[in-house]
Amino acid sequence: MMYDTVLARSFSKHEQKRLGYWALIACLFIVLSFFTIFKPYLGPLQVLNLRLSMGEDEKLHLYNDTTSSWLIAKEETIDSTLIVNDKRSPQEEAEIMRLIVNDTDRTHEEAESSVAESIMNSSSIVNGTSNSQEIFREITSKDDFMVNNTNISLPEATDADAVTKNNKMEPLCTIMGRSDFCEIKGDIRIDGSSYTVFIVSSETDIQAAENTSWRVRPYARKGDQAAMGAVREWTLKLVAGGSDIPQCSQNHSVPGILFSAGGYAGNHFHAFTDIIVPLFSTARPYNGEVQFLITNGWSAWITKFKTILKALSRYELINIDNRKDIHCFGSMTAGLKRPSYKELVIDPSKSPYSIKDFRQFLRSSYSLKKTRALTIRDGTRKRPRLLIISRKRSRAFTNVGEIVNMAERLGFRVVVAEPGMDVSGFSQIINSCDVVMGVHGAGLTNIVFLPEKAVLIQVIPFGGAEWLSRTFFEEPAKDMNIRYLDYKIKVEESTLIQQYPADHAVLKDPSVIGKQGWLAFQSIYLQKQNVTIDVNRFRPTLVKALELLHQ
Repeated sequence: MMYDTVLARSFSKHEQKRLGYWALIACLFIVLSFFTIFKPYLGPLQVLNLRLSMGEDEKLHLYNDTTSSWLIAKEETIDSTLIVNDKRSPQEEAEIMRLIVNDTDRTHEEAESSVAESIMNSSSIVNGTSNSQEIFREITSKDDFMVNNTNISLPEATDADAVTKNNKMEPLCTIMGRSDFCEIKGDIRIDGSSYTVFIVSSETDIQAAENTSWRVRPYARKGDQAAMGAVREWTLKLVAGGSDIPQCSQNHSVPGILFSAGGYAGNHFHAFTDIIVPLFSTARPYNGEVQFLITNGWSAWITKFKTILKALSRYELINIDNRKDIHCFGSMTAGLKRPSYKELVIDPSKSPYSIKDFRQFLRSSYSLKKTRALTIRDGTRKRPRLLIISRKRSRAFTNVGEIVNMAERLGFRVVVAEPGMDVSGFSQIINSCDVVMGVHGAGLTNIVFLPEKAVLIQVIPFGGAEWLSRTFFEEPAKDMNIRYLDYKIKVEESTLIQQYPADHAVLKDPSVIGKQGWLAFQSIYLQKQNVTIDVNRFRPTLVKALELLHQ
């Protein structure tokens, strides 16, 4: 009211009206200047379409963004590069592999820790045997656990969805119990320096897509946090054509497969169950007309399995990490199809192949001559061949000479050998044998080279490793048409009796150690224990092996 009185005394009504008009014009001028200079964004806020895996590993994270895919892809890989971008010299790689060979199973048991520790903590070992096997079976057998419990990062796809997505060059990603992989068709450009797979598409398709970016760790052991943490993460991005996307340095006329030699690849068992078997299942349908791209690749590992890699692909392997050139494909698979939730097994319902096909592939690749173990006939003078797999450090036989003498008296020809870097050479040795025996460990993985109807004798250490032995070797052996026997040592046959007093819990009640967790169990029963076989007690097991060869 005071301001109205002042205006009334100072200006006439006509002047007040003119002053109001000028004030309005001044305000409009100020607003126009603000928009011209600062250019604020007045459009609707972008929707962030984010799906997170509810599992601990969180393999695939999907999100939509409209920022520059070229710049974002480089930024997103910084963290994973810092974690796994370890460049080793050839001398360092050779030393690493030498240590692995000298203790072929150490990483095998360490690799099981993420699952086994939870099992050991939730169940006890009673009288030297474990009650945890049912829990372990329940965890590993739920092949559809992730999907059924919404632990997914991609929408479910029907057959119709697959056609639509392929027409739009959108990846068709598959969620499996223990592996994720994406199958892509279209203009695909792979940038190894940023660990990104660019899928060039139209603006219309990109706007219509539910997701424009995917992340995948191409290693078939999903759910194992320790393993997946050592696998480089790759980003798959839908991008529009333009000058800001990488240009092709090399065009490939065959499909590509991207896989990792990270995780537990340095261990012989995991090299097969996590990489070689899934790679066979994924690549075999191409009959060699496929290009492999390896991430986390190291020359010693590649050299060790070069025979298998060359048998699956007619093209030279590309170690894709940190490459400056851009490799382009019309179709590719990022990740491997793990054909079973079990170890060293191919489920025919999840693959066009079987474990029998895989073993036949190995025989052909390594030129293995023996397809079936010896059948002992009455009156035959041919003696069956027994291989004793020796070990250094832990779980080694301390009385190999006594075992050899006893076996020879029973009629075996005995070979003692230790697996090493020469996979081809050892495959020839084990393929020539009818019976193989060894203490539980990664060296037993070589049963994949045994002839049909051979016999595996797994020596189970003292302390409750029965569930471990059954899951990793007994069940796969039976699927491979290999006859299986085991020999559970008594405490008197363990060198632990030389390290602990007779009334110590380690010897008297292993469940006490089991309740302390996986690391405690592993450090004692797997890393400190050697085996002195009671040859008189073991003799019936070898006799049973001979009986099986008569059948």
